[in-house]
Amino acid sequence: MTPMTTAPATVSLMIEIPETLHQSIQDYLSTHELWSQERVMQAALSLFLMQNGVNQPQVNKLYLNSLFGCAA
Repeated sequence: MTPMTTAPATVSLMIEIPETLHQSIQDYLSTHELWSQERVMQAALSLFLMQNGVNQPQVNKLYLNSLFGCAA
């Protein structure tokens, strides 16, 4: 019997950001079809954590996967 693999758990966030930042993200997304809001946020948050001393392989992998367009 083959063990079943499960998708990584995800959490939905609702945040408020400045309108200018939101518009910049929307402008970027309109010219980069392979990116989504979720992918941008995942890349940004994981990079922030890595730059601020979080040294967890899972975070590093999420950053690289989001950066290069791999499924998380």
